[in-house]
Amino acid sequence: MRLCIKFQMLFLSKNRRWLFLVALVAATHLMFQSLLLPYGNALQSLLPNLKILTSDDATFLNMHSSAKSVMVRNPLTFNISESTEALIFVGAFKSNKNFNGGKDIGHFDGQNRVDRQEQKSNAPEGSIDHVIEMGAAKSKEGGLSSDKIMHMSNSLVMQSREFENHTFVPVMASDTRSVSLELTVESKNITLSDAIQPETLSLPRETLKDLETEFHSATLTLPATPARALPSDTNNMKDLMWNASNPFHSAGAQNISTSSQNQSSATINPVKKIMRCNMPPKSVTTIEEMNHIYVRRRVSSRSMRPRWSSIRDQEILAAKVQIENAPVAVNNQELYSPLFRNVSMFIRSYQLMEQILKVYIYKEGEKPVFHRPILKGLYASEGWFMKLMKGNKQYLVKNPRKAHLFYMPFSSRMLEYAVYVRNSHNRTNLRQYLKQYTDKISARYPFFNRTGGADHFLVACHDWAPYETRHHMERCIKALCNADVTAGFKIGRDVSLPETYVRSARNPLRDLGGKPPSQRHVLAFYAGNNHGYLRPILLKHWKDKDPDMKIFGLMPPGVASKMSYIHHMKSSKYCICPKGYEVNSPRVVEAIFYECVPVIISDNFVPPFFEVLDWGAFSVILAEKDIPNLKNILLSIPEEKYKEMQLRVRKVQRHFLWHAKPVKYDLFYMTLHSIWYNRVFQIKLR
Repeated sequence: MRLCIKFQMLFLSKNRRWLFLVALVAATHLMFQSLLLPYGNALQSLLPNLKILTSDDATFLNMHSSAKSVMVRNPLTFNISESTEALIFVGAFKSNKNFNGGKDIGHFDGQNRVDRQEQKSNAPEGSIDHVIEMGAAKSKEGGLSSDKIMHMSNSLVMQSREFENHTFVPVMASDTRSVSLELTVESKNITLSDAIQPETLSLPRETLKDLETEFHSATLTLPATPARALPSDTNNMKDLMWNASNPFHSAGAQNISTSSQNQSSATINPVKKIMRCNMPPKSVTTIEEMNHIYVRRRVSSRSMRPRWSSIRDQEILAAKVQIENAPVAVNNQELYSPLFRNVSMFIRSYQLMEQILKVYIYKEGEKPVFHRPILKGLYASEGWFMKLMKGNKQYLVKNPRKAHLFYMPFSSRMLEYAVYVRNSHNRTNLRQYLKQYTDKISARYPFFNRTGGADHFLVACHDWAPYETRHHMERCIKALCNADVTAGFKIGRDVSLPETYVRSARNPLRDLGGKPPSQRHVLAFYAGNNHGYLRPILLKHWKDKDPDMKIFGLMPPGVASKMSYIHHMKSSKYCICPKGYEVNSPRVVEAIFYECVPVIISDNFVPPFFEVLDWGAFSVILAEKDIPNLKNILLSIPEEKYKEMQLRVRKVQRHFLWHAKPVKYDLFYMTLHSIWYNRVFQIKLR
């Protein structure tokens, strides 16, 4: 009898231990779940394939899918006025299949809710609408039963997996004041997030920033009356539109435009995003500040240290010492000294470039984006450089180990032409195209990885080039027409490429020259498209306001207008060069081409060959805010000063001309020299 009692007590002791162990495991699980899931309920993690919040504190409805999923944190803020409960359902589906027999699903949104206790759901059981209506109807009663939740969730999961491309999963929110909306973006191709570490994502930082700005510009305001159930008929979803102007058109993430069944429904009213090119810059860097930046960066190199040393690096360092200690040039017959910052250093640097520099051109890259130059039009600079570089036997080497610099021969204009989807307003695929190219050359060759691309260079004239080459080509030397210090242009490393409008590929020097100063009777001239924010200001103040100021808008098409345009440039003292969409303008080189003193009006624009030329010697650089006082500023310049500047324009002209066969100190060699010069002063070994 005693043995039986002892045995029974031993069994009870083990049972207590077992129960204690189970309780400990459960408590540990709940504690970790509460830490890992700050937006949800730890108990829900015990249910498979389910994340539906049912209490009054619930903020979103989420479903699992076979596609990749990542949260976009707080892209919208919703102001819910005086409503005890609000139901918000925002979603978008882009697929050939959907919930309604293959019909396209468009737009839907929450509407004024009728009392759930008096109105039954008309939506099919298991559909999205049914889940939404049931979820809202049961929220006051303490939530849906777990069995019902499982049934509806599994149905939705199976339906959502039919979508092949992109799915914006529904969102359910309930709060009395304001609610943070979270969208789960699911895609097999790309991961999108507004996380703190965007560099871990496949999308670039500034693109995510643009998306955040786009989302935050929209405000959803719900009426004070209780929200009504969402329409059960999925045909009503067809009004959900994705605005193609959003930067994420190709990725499937675009602006949400909503329309409701009745005028009292809740709507999303996105504020139209103003393009950066149509707004004045937030900060202005003057030409004097640019000079200080250049001097400071030349003294303090920011280039990446090579992973291993090379004999070519030693040759460049030796050249740097010689340039810094260049002998003073006296009475040089080839160059006009007042045009340069330091003509002695320029001469010595140019000599060493001719003696030392070797360039390797990558064979990788497919036409038309690579290896196909454009020799005519607005973006001809990149094409002429590519053509002349490929044909230059003096600087090219076939063995990349002998090269000091590596040229990546792509055309930013052809990239836009071949890859960009018209009217999509999405340039992400252009950047991705170049990323694949750099990944290829870095996998096949060790040179890009050795310096992080610091000894690689590109020449690009399209306005989008700074965006296209950001991140994966960030350390490269970039010769850009769009030389904007607020758009990533690095003074002292990057090169401001002259934007030249070539009218004849066979004869790029056609119509060269202009009238002497005594025959230039027009004080200032401008004609061109009225785009950007600055040109309308110029026209407002000066168009048809003064006979001495020949300020026009767009001239009518035709040969006569073209010749009239050239005639005005050849006959004017000053040629106004305002920025358009971007800081650069072909009028700067056109003015020099026709021997007219350029008046540059473009804040944050780094003038071409800034590292060697003194632009104050042969041009007038004005702040954009000085447009109303433009005539007084030009009249304040003494006549003798103007004649001196006009003479220097004629002297500097040789440095801005393309030749079928390169000529010493011409535009091709000046561009190559600036790339070489910046590499010399950016190299870093210690």
